[in-house]
Amino acid sequence: MIPILISIAILAFCWGVYWTHASPYSQFFGRFPYRAKSAEKQIALTFDDGPNGEFTSALLDILKTQSVPATFFVVGKAVAVHPDLAKQIVQDGHVIGNHSYDHVFLNYLKAPRFEEQIQSTQEIIKKTTDKKPALFRPPWLYRQPALFSTLKRLHLQPVSGVFCHPFEVGQISAERIARAAVRRARPGGILIFHDGHDGHDGNRQQTIEAVRLTIEQLKRQGYKFTTVDKLLAVPAYL
Repeated sequence: MIPILISIAILAFCWGVYWTHASPYSQFFGRFPYRAKSAEKQIALTFDDGPNGEFTSALLDILKTQSVPATFFVVGKAVAVHPDLAKQIVQDGHVIGNHSYDHVFLNYLKAPRFEEQIQSTQEIIKKTTDKKPALFRPPWLYRQPALFSTLKRLHLQPVSGVFCHPFEVGQISAERIARAAVRRARPGGILIFHDGHDGHDGNRQQTIEAVRLTIEQLKRQGYKFTTVDKLLAVPAYL
């Protein structure tokens, strides 16, 4: 009986750590919006971990064809590899946000390291696009009190969201991703997709197709699309 109780206690502790530090919904350490209050059927599509070569380019083509604005939380080192895509994101009318420099988990455990990650990414985005983001999404949505105090000092708005599908990063079928994304859609919602993989190039074909399917289905349901800053009524840039 005692080993069972110990196992339950350990599981409860692990769940509590995950919920407070990495759940999309937890507000334990500070305001971390995953949705806005909205009476209208409007939603924000967001994309993490890019830009990523041909796949971000294909995604931008779909968004342009569908006349859908989006918000891209980019990784600094990926911007360095694909500066033209970062420029195109802004030129196409989308919003670009900060998603760390190298997307390495250990760099978010100590304040000096994650501040360097944030500042380095701010600098390269500014140099590349002439925009200095006011929106920040931490890798894996991981946060701690020191991160929130740093973001406040840097005048950055932390942004959460709802993952379109828990296994989207593993490139399951586009149809499964899209079905889950549509089920998770809510008025005022923020949906998270990935056009890159931890700041690296990689095949995101299923995600790209899933985005097209998701947009088509949500449009049929009467949804309109907006960017995170407009949804939350906060600045996009500093």
